[in-house]
Amino acid sequence: MKFKIKYIIILLLTLSFKVTLAQNDKVESMKVAFITKEVNLTTTEAQSFWPIYNEYNDKVKSLRKNFRANNDSKEDFANDKEAEDFLNAELKLKQNEVDLRKEYTEKFKKIIGVKKTAQLRKAEDKFLRIVINTAKGNGP
Repeated sequence: MKFKIKYIIILLLTLSFKVTLAQNDKVESMKVAFITKEVNLTTTEAQSFWPIYNEYNDKVKSLRKNFRANNDSKEDFANDKEAEDFLNAELKLKQNEVDLRKEYTEKFKKIIGVKKTAQLRKAEDKFLRIVINTAKGNGP
């Protein structure tokens, strides 16, 4: 009986993980389509832009994953030093994100120009608002 329960739990977790991955892929596909349309990327621009944009996103995700791996293990801080270390690590994360954004903004400007790079930022924010409103049940 215990074996069956463990097997069912593992099966449910595996299915849940696959559904989450499928949902993430769907959201990413929607984001690509949305940004491409909002920024009005040409086929040539898109071919050069998306690999660099994906590289940027991968680096940001890696920074955040590393931060969580090193700083999310505690629910509470045992002392002021632990709290201070957390705050410093969080500030370092934010600074690294800003540095990456600056670096990749320059790369984007070379590929799609200044105007479309500015439109990209607005499109990213707009897409995020749509996703948040949809998750809240308020629709796009």
